[in-house]
Amino acid sequence: MRAVDYHTAGEPFRIVDLTADPVAPAPGDTVAERCATAIGAGGSATAPRRGPLDDVRRLLVQEPRGHAGMYGGFVVPPDDDGAHFGALFWHKDGWSTACGHGTIALGAWAVDTGRVAAPADGDVEVRIDVPSGRVAATVHRTAGRTTGVTFRNVAARVGARKVPVATTLGPAEVDIAHAGACYASVAARDLGLEVSRAALPELVRVGREIRAALATHPATWHPGGPLLSGVYGVILYEELRDTPFGPHQRNVTVFADGQIDRSPCGSGTSARLALLADDGRLGPGEDLLHESVVGTVFTGRILPDGVTEVTGTAYRTGEHLFTVDPYDALAAGFPL
Repeated sequence: MRAVDYHTAGEPFRIVDLTADPVAPAPGDTVAERCATAIGAGGSATAPRRGPLDDVRRLLVQEPRGHAGMYGGFVVPPDDDGAHFGALFWHKDGWSTACGHGTIALGAWAVDTGRVAAPADGDVEVRIDVPSGRVAATVHRTAGRTTGVTFRNVAARVGARKVPVATTLGPAEVDIAHAGACYASVAARDLGLEVSRAALPELVRVGREIRAALATHPATWHPGGPLLSGVYGVILYEELRDTPFGPHQRNVTVFADGQIDRSPCGSGTSARLALLADDGRLGPGEDLLHESVVGTVFTGRILPDGVTEVTGTAYRTGEHLFTVDPYDALAAGFPL
């Protein structure tokens, strides 16, 4: 099985093209249906049922081929001819309906591989069908090199404001927004925390508590149905000094069952943009400078009708030919 690895602002993204190498079936008429099939009847996004496609996910994300921070996606056929291809996103615990950093990486990959023709100088749009809808990655090129990618997400909307949640660090007020996936935002300082590497154990612990506490909250429900409902990630953020162009924040996003996003989180940035616009802090022509816990940056802006754009960079880190030895007792991989 062949894979290509990228990182977007520090967050890994492993790409397996099932349209070129169909190592497992991904049945369905749409990408959303393919995602639901991958999760399996009776399963959930973070507790999928075993099946051929999920077995491949586990093999790629678990040790010894992956690790607890691994993330990736399968390239699948699009819903129709309006998109270049489709994508199914996965992580250590299962599947996601949206992934901004993955969309940025896929845009770079599509141009790097020649799947989508691009000019040496200028921009090209790569249209991708994902479980939450159709998104786009505009790849920016200079002198034959990709210099950045702008991810245009599905429309983002606010679900609820100031939802009270009890944590072991005290009470928190949580804002909920949907941006292809559902995110809960909370100011880290309200819990006595800062967004830093040293604080990561506590940030992860409280992020998991908040996600669990909101499991049945009605504001996490999406009209698109169960696939798009439920808290996917908890964004713990801190305010930094505004730039001349708009707000400046640092965050760590704790998603799935305690996984840390090394990037500023692409679809999570979309959720933050929706909340900042709702607060009146982000208007037309203004940008959010959004930092990650490792110091990498996305720049985000909100367009009419709640559509958001997030710009970042992605770089190829390796290519792999994975094999499975039938005599290997750990062939399927293991979590740690």
